[in-house]
Amino acid sequence: MGVPEFTPGENGESQVDVRQSSDPELPPLTTTTERKLMAKIDWHILPCLCVLYLLAFLDRVNISNAAILGLKDDLDIATGTKYNTALTIFFVPYIIFEIPSNVLLKKLKPHVWLSFCMFMFGVVMICQGLVSNWGGLMTTRFFLGVFETGMFPGCFYLMGMWYKRSEAQKRFSFFFSSTTLAGAFGGVLASGIGKMQGMRGYGGWRWVFILEGVLTAVVALVWFFVIPDFPEDVKWMNEEEREFIRAKLAKDVGKAAQHTRLGPREVLGVFKDYKVLIAGVAYFGLIVPAYGYAYFAPTIIQSYGYDPIKTQLYSIPPWAAAWGFSMVIAFFSDRLRHRFAFTLIPMAVAIAGFAMLLNIHGKENRNPQYGALFLLTSGCYSAMPVIVCWFAMNLGGHLRRSVGTAWQVGFGNIGGIISTYSFLEKDAKVFYRPGFIICLSFICLSAVACIAYFFAVWYENRKRDRAAVDPNAISEEEEEYLGDLAPTYRYQY
Repeated sequence: MGVPEFTPGENGESQVDVRQSSDPELPPLTTTTERKLMAKIDWHILPCLCVLYLLAFLDRVNISNAAILGLKDDLDIATGTKYNTALTIFFVPYIIFEIPSNVLLKKLKPHVWLSFCMFMFGVVMICQGLVSNWGGLMTTRFFLGVFETGMFPGCFYLMGMWYKRSEAQKRFSFFFSSTTLAGAFGGVLASGIGKMQGMRGYGGWRWVFILEGVLTAVVALVWFFVIPDFPEDVKWMNEEEREFIRAKLAKDVGKAAQHTRLGPREVLGVFKDYKVLIAGVAYFGLIVPAYGYAYFAPTIIQSYGYDPIKTQLYSIPPWAAAWGFSMVIAFFSDRLRHRFAFTLIPMAVAIAGFAMLLNIHGKENRNPQYGALFLLTSGCYSAMPVIVCWFAMNLGGHLRRSVGTAWQVGFGNIGGIISTYSFLEKDAKVFYRPGFIICLSFICLSAVACIAYFFAVWYENRKRDRAAVDPNAISEEEEEYLGDLAPTYRYQY
């Protein structure tokens, strides 16, 4: 996008000469430049969504920090699988309500639905700090899943309606890095809050839930006024900017089809596309090792011989490394406008980490074991945002993107149930070998699914190239409704 230049008119007055050197097919911008406009969009979208999901993920996995600070003993769930079941119950509503949540997000507007859910899971988190038995913990974990269900797919759906495909990966990965920052932030908070043990008669683990829940609820009240809606609705863009963004996105992935009906028939119609199913399996495969680490990292690290506070502190560096590596992967993925290779490279890194953990044992080898945690976190948490972005940005229109992203995340999170039973207390004596084997197997499943998805979109593109359709042969309304199923659409690799 060129910068407007001022040239003298007939009467010596300045006139605006708008030059669009980057893409003359798009509407002109006379009050700003494309670069400044995208910076404004980034500023309104990324920070608030990152904070939102950081708190959501923190509230979801801080139970792993609480477990080290005495939760299991106080609630009498230190033996058996009651603790694992409490982790599992979260995923039941979390999986079931993913698609309905995205439908409600579109109907109620993102700023209303996301802030409401955020406030409610903050309240539930406070209640989790007050439970006195396993039943209370199960209840709060269930409702935490109910209110967190829309956070991840909702944010990805919203972001997908603002950026074209070549711009998306670094934004998606920056947003997704909230999970790694939450892991690191959770370790810092837990190490400090754990020292409040006994204050007002509460254990340190209770304060972890209460204080983080209060923080979430307060931020949610502010975020009602901060979270952006779709490009068609926001008030911080003028009509010229709005028209430019609409045209830019329409050229990349087709028109948004904002007013398409989202009824049961339309939702079920999305699943006739086999690529949607493959993408769900690709994400599902990585969820198992990702949640396996998120929920059991403190337990694994403590097995190396550290006390509870040191365990919390040692949990921070692997998460920080994962954040840095994910941003490097995102940069090169966007720079090269390629996704497929950047799903397999991080997975290979994670596989190397799990291979080390399977073959290096004993407290005398704690350094290489601890180093392996850097590899598996960096690999898993760098591949996941690429997989989600690749699929989400290959979907065209509100209907297919809202349903498709919710399906991928919802089905994928079934892997969370598997991960909660992958690392059992009884497996500590065998260095959690069964859990590592399960995680390694599911990473391989994800890699196979990514390869299958690559060949699926490659085949679809080749088929459409061979049966090339004149863009003027189909109506604008039909193209808008079909989205990425339109014969003129081409998928990104």
